[in-house]
Amino acid sequence: MEISNSAFILIAAFAGLILLFIFLYFVPVNLWITAIFSNVKVGLLELVGMRIRKVPPGVIVNSLITATKAGLNLTTNDLETHYLAGGNVPNVIRALISADKANISLSFKQATAIDLAGRDVFEAVQISVNPKVINTPSVAAVAADGIQLIAKARVTVRANIAQLVGGAGEETILARVGEGIVTSIGSAKNHKSVLENPDKISKLVLERGLDAGTAFEILSIDIADIDVGSNIGAKLQIDQATADLKVAEARAEERRAMAVALEQEMKARNVEMKAKVTEAEAEVPKAISEAFRSGNLGIMDYYKMENVKSDTSMRDSIANSDESKSSDRPKGTDKK
Repeated sequence: MEISNSAFILIAAFAGLILLFIFLYFVPVNLWITAIFSNVKVGLLELVGMRIRKVPPGVIVNSLITATKAGLNLTTNDLETHYLAGGNVPNVIRALISADKANISLSFKQATAIDLAGRDVFEAVQISVNPKVINTPSVAAVAADGIQLIAKARVTVRANIAQLVGGAGEETILARVGEGIVTSIGSAKNHKSVLENPDKISKLVLERGLDAGTAFEILSIDIADIDVGSNIGAKLQIDQATADLKVAEARAEERRAMAVALEQEMKARNVEMKAKVTEAEAEVPKAISEAFRSGNLGIMDYYKMENVKSDTSMRDSIANSDESKSSDRPKGTDKK
């Protein structure tokens, strides 16, 4: 009997501990007491409702205490709604307190919108109070005289709270500044004028209003470093000359090929004409025999024609021998 009573007492004590743990989990009395001593009105039923809605009461109550002590007029419903929307409640409270101390106009609605947009609202307030310096990568540009210049700039920006939602980020600022540097250097007559007055680049870039539509306000653009690169103009001229030379060589080769083709064509035509002459000469005996048969050519006429041919052949041979002798005679000698 005694054993059963002791076992019952142990079971009852264990069950009581479990019930106490469950009660303290759903009814965070310690948070309720802390809120009362912090002059924050939070009911026990509200805390139980947060547990049921899977909202951590500690995050909401501690953030509300911090906001109340800082003089912000917020309710548990505001903080709970933002938490359920996926926001970072402590970060929003810190941003609101920082903005209030720095006299920056930032409402709870704006802060929650910035936070839900994926931006760090507390960091944005810090950048608005303490401007941020963004170092641009090396930007290469070519002046009008063909000399390449490589510049680096430092952009001092301040967060624009009103345009944080929907405004462009740092990448847009860097891209616009790089474009402005390229335009400024490209419009210079020569690279020496840029090296003498690099502040002209900053002035021209600032005049373009590069921060329009962005989440930042550009305070200054300073050229941190500028170096002289290669002579792009000379390289382009060399490349152009090489290209022109190749084109000229190609055209010359084309003309040579056409000349060779024409020569071969003329040789073929010469052979063709010789064949026609041979063919015509082969017709002469036939014509002579036909003339004999028809009586248009007599034997004496044939002999006369043969004599004329012999005389002509003799004259040609004599002329050829005279030409060969004159060509063999040394230059400058006279025939005596």
